[in-house]
Amino acid sequence: VQLQASGGGLVQAGGSLRLSCAASGRTFTGYGLGWFRQAPGKERVLVAATSRSLRRTYYLDSVKGRFTISTNDAQNTLYLEMNSLKPEDTAVYYCVADAMWVSATSPYWGQGTQVTVSS
Repeated sequence: VQLQASGGGLVQAGGSLRLSCAASGRTFTGYGLGWFRQAPGKERVLVAATSRSLRRTYYLDSVKGRFTISTNDAQNTLYLEMNSLKPEDTAVYYCVADAMWVSATSPYWGQGTQVTVSS
């Protein structure tokens, strides 16, 4: 099972990016899927997550109203639409998958994609 994250980059504050995470080797329909981020010198933090089987979606308070997590089951792909980006959103973003819900100990992780927001 592999997760391949992409879509990061350098953007000015107020700009937008869309991260993608393509899964291969397994269909993740019904799984818990999410995005963590880790800024330099800080712990990895869950930014957004979703689970169709649990009928649950989660957003970190600081990204509510700006970020949207979504899935394309046909393409086995997870997305994170990020709008109104702020310098404090700068981090490496990791996609993650687990059988029910995601956590720091989930078994499936993408390689990370760098998001840098300039002020």
